Amino acid sequence: MSEFPASPALEAAHVHCRSLEQALVRLRRDGLARITDWGGRLAAVLPAGGRLLAAGNGGSAAQAQHLTAELVGRYRRERPAYSAISLHAETSSLTALGNDYGFDQVYARQVAAHGRRGDVLVLLSTSGRSANLISAAVTGRSAGLRVWAMTGPQPNPLAEAADETLCVAADSTATVQEAHLVAVHLLCEAFDAALVAPRAASAGRPSAPRAVAAHRRAS
Repeated sequence: MSEFPASPALEAAHVHCRSLEQALVRLRRDGLARITDWGGRLAAVLPAGGRLLAAGNGGSAAQAQHLTAELVGRYRRERPAYSAISLHAETSSLTALGNDYGFDQVYARQVAAHGRRGDVLVLLSTSGRSANLISAAVTGRSAGLRVWAMTGPQPNPLAEAADETLCVAADSTATVQEAHLVAVHLLCEAFDAALVAPRAASAGRPSAPRAVAAHRRAS
């Protein structure tokens, strides 16, 4: 008996999965060092009282909010809550700023309000061409924030505006977003690992001998 030909929908699903598999191979090869480095640096910022700001548009806004939720809550293991704000989730600010200053400034204005020197700003964009994210990157760098971008293929304006960029080489917007979600989870995993590392190192060191003061009676 001959097999029935695959339906267009099934073939499209295979193509989608192959595209994601290829993107993840490239992410593993080219992006893991950067992601783990970001996690380690974030572990030095947040416990010291710093803050992470994040923003995106559409599906990338959801990815940014996923990241901040993992930091305020937890990823896998229990740990303290850390300051992380999704700028697009501030709906009253977002709509007021869009109305008064234009949509291109909805994130830059919030970065100017909430960001402090040494904080981290994470911007997610599949195209890397969103004007409001580029403006936020420029404002963040001027204010002394570390600006990290997750984008689609290079070159793109957001990658140029940020301090550092993780670029996902994929043709499909959906594939870029799915790879960004993996990168968000890996960033959280690297952050948690970096938090644990100093405690593990200190636990393995022998404790310093206590200084004992000698009290002598005068003869």
